[in-house]
Amino acid sequence: MIFAHKIALDVTQAQEAYCRQAAGTARFVYNWALSEWQRQYDAGEKPTTPKLKKQWNAIKYERHSWLHDIHRDAHAQPFAQLQAAFQKFFRHEAGYPRFKKKGVHDSFYIANDKVQVQGKRLRIPKRGWVRMREALRFTGTLMSAVVSRTADRWYVSLCVQLDPLPTPGENQAGRVGVDLGIRHLAPLSTPREHIDGPKPLKAALRKLRRLTRELARRVKFSANWHKPKRKLARLHARIAAIRTDALHPLTTRLTQASQAIVIEDLHVKGRVRNRTLARAISDRGLGQFRRMLTYKANGSGTTIIVADRWFPSSKLCHRCGALNDTLTLADVVFVCPACGFTDDRDFHAADNLEAYPRLVGNDNACGLLSAGQMPQGSGETRQGEAGTTESALLRTF
Repeated sequence: MIFAHKIALDVTQAQEAYCRQAAGTARFVYNWALSEWQRQYDAGEKPTTPKLKKQWNAIKYERHSWLHDIHRDAHAQPFAQLQAAFQKFFRHEAGYPRFKKKGVHDSFYIANDKVQVQGKRLRIPKRGWVRMREALRFTGTLMSAVVSRTADRWYVSLCVQLDPLPTPGENQAGRVGVDLGIRHLAPLSTPREHIDGPKPLKAALRKLRRLTRELARRVKFSANWHKPKRKLARLHARIAAIRTDALHPLTTRLTQASQAIVIEDLHVKGRVRNRTLARAISDRGLGQFRRMLTYKANGSGTTIIVADRWFPSSKLCHRCGALNDTLTLADVVFVCPACGFTDDRDFHAADNLEAYPRLVGNDNACGLLSAGQMPQGSGETRQGEAGTTESALLRTF
C-alpha cells in the first residue's frame, strides 16, 4: 500500500515565490479546464478531461509563455484532479466541482520521475534543493510529491509504496474495544484505561474570538486586514496540529499492540448537528481518528471491526444482557435495572464493543464490517422513540 509522509519545508524567499507561482499555475489550469468543460457542455458537446488536456497542450505556451518557468507537472496534473472530482460527482459522493480560490488549499504536484530526496533535502524541478525539517521515515518506492501551503508555511507530502505488509506479531493482544467519547477521548477495554486527549479548540477559543472580531473590523483586502487574517490562519493551523499530534501516537499504539480493534460506526456528521455538543465533538477529531486507525491497521496487519451504528454498547448490560433505556449522557455510571450490575459507563461500553464479534456470531471476524449494517443473524432491530425491544442478539447474550 501507499503511505504519505507530510514534512514541513524551510524555504527561502526565492523558493517561496516559486512555490506560489507553481500553486497559482495549478489553480489557473484547473479553473480553465472547469470553465471549458462547462462551456462545451452548455454547447451540447460531451467534454472529457483527455480532450481538454489535448486542447490545452496545443495553446498553453502560445498564449501563456510564462508557463516555461514552471515545471510541467504543475500544469498537467490539474486535469487528473478535475477528472477525479467529476467521478465523485457522478457517483454522488460529492457536489459539483467548484472553481479554486487563491490562498485556499494552494498546492502543486511533482511526479515520481522528478522527485529526489536526499536526507533532509527535497529537489523541486526548476528550483533546486529545498530543506526539509526531517528526513523521510518510510522506506520504499517514492511515488509522487505534493507541495502545499497551510497558513504561511509550506509542506511536502511524499507518497511511498511500502514493502510487503507485516503480519500481526505474537506479542500483540487479541482484541480491544475502543469507545470514543467526549468526556474521555478513547476508553479501552484491554487494558482498562482512559485515554484523555487535548481540547485545543476549547483552549484557544478566547484568542480565536478576539482575532475573528479584529478581522471583521478591518477594511477587507487592505494591508491591515491581512495581518489578523494571517494570525487567524496560523491559530487554526496550530489547533489542527495539536489535535493531530495527539491522535497519531494513540492510533499507532492501538494498531501495534492489538490484533483486532473494535470501534463504533459513529455518525459524526449527524452528531455535530446538535448545537450543544457540536463544538466538543469537533474538538475531539473522531472522524480523523477512524481514518488514521484504518490506514495504520492496513499497514500493520491489524483487523478493524466496525460495530453497527445502532448497537447499544452503552445501554447493554455486559453481565445479563438487559437494556437500560433510562441511561442518559449525564450518567457516568452504568446501573443494570435487572441484575443491579454497576460499572463505569465508558469502560462498560468498551467491554461490550470487545465482545461484539461474539454477540453477532462472528467471533472469528477478520475483515472490516460494513458501516451501518449488522451482520446477518444478529437480530438487532431499530425502533422508534417509544422504546427498544430486546432482540435475539440480546436474548442470547
